[in-house]
Amino acid sequence: MLGLVVVYLLAGALGQKVVSVGNISPAWPPAGVALAALVVLGMSRWPGVFVGASLMAFLSGASAAAALGVGVGNTLAAVLGLGLLRWVGFDKGLERIRDVVALCAGAGALCLGVSAVVGTASLVLGGRVPWSSLAAGLRVWWVGDLMGVLVVAPPLMLFRRWAWPRRGGEAVVLASLTTVLGGAIFFMPELPHSAAHAATFLLFPMSAWAALRFGPRGAAAATLCISAASIVGTARGHGPFATDDLTQDLLVLQLFIATNAVTGLLLAAASAERQRAIGQLQLLGTTVRSVHEGVLIAEVRGGGALRTVFANQALCSLLGYRLEELLGQDPCALYGAQGPEFRQRTRQSLLAGEPVFAEVQLTRKEGDLVWSEVLLSPVRATGEDTTHFVATHRDISATKELQARLVAAERVAAVGTLAAGVGHEINNPLAYLVLNLEAAERGLTQGGGTGMREAMSSVRGALEGAERIRLIVRDLQVFSRQENQDRGLVDLNALVPPAVRIISHALRGRARLVEEFGPVPRVSGSEARLGQVLLNLLVNAMQAIPEGNPSLNEVRVRTSTDASGRARVDVVDSGAGIPAHVLPRIFEAFYTTKSSGEGTGLGLAICQQIVRAHGGELEVRSEPGRGSVFSVLLPPARVQAPSPPRPLPRVSPPQQPPGARRGRVLVVDDEPRLAQSMRLLLEPFHDVVTTTRGGEALALVDAGHRFDVILCDLQMPETDGAAVYQHLCAHAPDQAARVVFISGGAYTPESRAFIDSVPLRVLEKPVRPDVLMGTVDAALAAGAEPSGADASPAAAAGGARH
Repeated sequence: MLGLVVVYLLAGALGQKVVSVGNISPAWPPAGVALAALVVLGMSRWPGVFVGASLMAFLSGASAAAALGVGVGNTLAAVLGLGLLRWVGFDKGLERIRDVVALCAGAGALCLGVSAVVGTASLVLGGRVPWSSLAAGLRVWWVGDLMGVLVVAPPLMLFRRWAWPRRGGEAVVLASLTTVLGGAIFFMPELPHSAAHAATFLLFPMSAWAALRFGPRGAAAATLCISAASIVGTARGHGPFATDDLTQDLLVLQLFIATNAVTGLLLAAASAERQRAIGQLQLLGTTVRSVHEGVLIAEVRGGGALRTVFANQALCSLLGYRLEELLGQDPCALYGAQGPEFRQRTRQSLLAGEPVFAEVQLTRKEGDLVWSEVLLSPVRATGEDTTHFVATHRDISATKELQARLVAAERVAAVGTLAAGVGHEINNPLAYLVLNLEAAERGLTQGGGTGMREAMSSVRGALEGAERIRLIVRDLQVFSRQENQDRGLVDLNALVPPAVRIISHALRGRARLVEEFGPVPRVSGSEARLGQVLLNLLVNAMQAIPEGNPSLNEVRVRTSTDASGRARVDVVDSGAGIPAHVLPRIFEAFYTTKSSGEGTGLGLAICQQIVRAHGGELEVRSEPGRGSVFSVLLPPARVQAPSPPRPLPRVSPPQQPPGARRGRVLVVDDEPRLAQSMRLLLEPFHDVVTTTRGGEALALVDAGHRFDVILCDLQMPETDGAAVYQHLCAHAPDQAARVVFISGGAYTPESRAFIDSVPLRVLEKPVRPDVLMGTVDAALAAGAEPSGADASPAAAAGGARH
């Protein structure tokens, strides 16, 4: 603090050299010393400013009271200036434009007005300055303090620690040129006034050079040198600003110094900000290029067109493209695997400035697809319209594969929970089937009209039992199909009964099961996955109700259409309900409140994932002691095809329609008894050849045999149905068009892809007799007469039947 007083007095002695109005100087370095001291050393140094200012005023001839007033004014200006700078977040490095503005306009121009008013008033009241010079004194004091802040404060804040500049040689050249030029302008009396005035403008390039090449330190040093030379020269009567009125000369000179100082500091701050921006851009560019996530930046052009302007290496590797192949292209082409509705919605959201987060399939250069989690973020570079958007891609193919396995595992777990009930549901009609067949056997053994009538009645009962088993198996197939099936139109009213039939026996000892159907639009999705959601929710409702009081509890499945037109399925139970602290976590994976062996904690999480993948929502409402309501809300499909009526099961003996012609049928099935059964069913109406191997069937065709219909099992050892069809396409195209596949429904991904690629009929086992007869008759009606001579049916049948 003592050192601050000494420095203040030395700076004041320099300012006293150019006193113009009473005891007031138009160039007052102590103002800059005071502000810089508080900024650098802290607010606690204010007594040093007060002592230095009071002592300087007293030594200059002011009375003790006036000197104290001057000390209060100067100290208050410095304290207010520091408070303002701290409030705006000032950085004494002066590398931001806002800091330069705060120093010059805030702490300088604004706060120094307090010092001018208090100090001038103190000198006037103390008799040091006459009342007639009050206005002039205020102006000169304010200008002098401002010059001190602009010229002296920056070097004191910036040069606390001396460091030789990196461009030392250039700095020496710049300092030499500035010194020579300043000396020539302000210390050469023989230089004409007009020439000196014109040469003054050459000092601005020197300040700009210092600011742009050496930053705020260079600008502050150049301003200090130019100001010192110009003030001393003008005070001695030299230079372009010297006239007969020294006070006026110095005031005009201060305008030149202020302009030079502010320009240099602003240029230096702008250059520093630009260098930081360039550094940040380089750092950002390096970071974006090296991150593992794929990053794409697209420009929004006129008319909503999009053009790729940047893609990092991770995205290029993910898609298999080179950077040059992506630049300039429409990024929406990468989302070709999505539907046009998704692409249109995404484009509209981006142009509206809304971010988009989704899981999408991207098309690689080789044509295959890869799953990606994408975040599309709009950028408003101009502050108004969206000019760019940034797409961040994360490869989630492995995650998708794991999710698919978890979904399959949970499906198996759900069906496994109901295994005992499903077995009971199959055993009942199976026992009914066996008993009726035994009764039919007895009736046929007895013979006679009565025995035949009893046998026919028992056969009809057996057919009804077999039909019931077929329905149960079909219901199970809904929940066991592969996940890569194509999405189609799903009727939720038709999806409820299979799930209800599967769970009905297991629920029988816990609650009543009520079905309530309402009008509901069809939805676009996977029947297997939506069936899994419904089955999981029913299992969840069943496990929420204890056994023992089925008459007091209820599980209700209700379908309807909500107010917004979405399809709605509610699963309502009267169980114990869900506690409030558990409700927010029920959709978390592996979170469960069930005892060991009752749940994995995946069911509801997977249900939510499936529903969201279909664009819907899964909601829950529950109160402890009052049960729960799980609601599945799905958007309606864009096209609502009418639901075809479901045919009732037919158990009457099959008959050939009138006018149907007799044809040649080849049955290929690796199950001998099934092939024999189909032969026995068809043989009264058609000539039938059977074989249990695909190779034998192909040998028959290659030998010249021709058939009107080929009933071929899809999955067989050695030569399967796909191999048979491909051989026929290559060697007997006319026969390939007559194939009808029969499958047990356990499709592999390869067989599913094959079935989807060929326009052939597929019958699901077990095939009802009327369906098999109708399919053969329809194939005969659609096909032409078999061409060419053929071996006799008897000979063919004799060589191939088993």
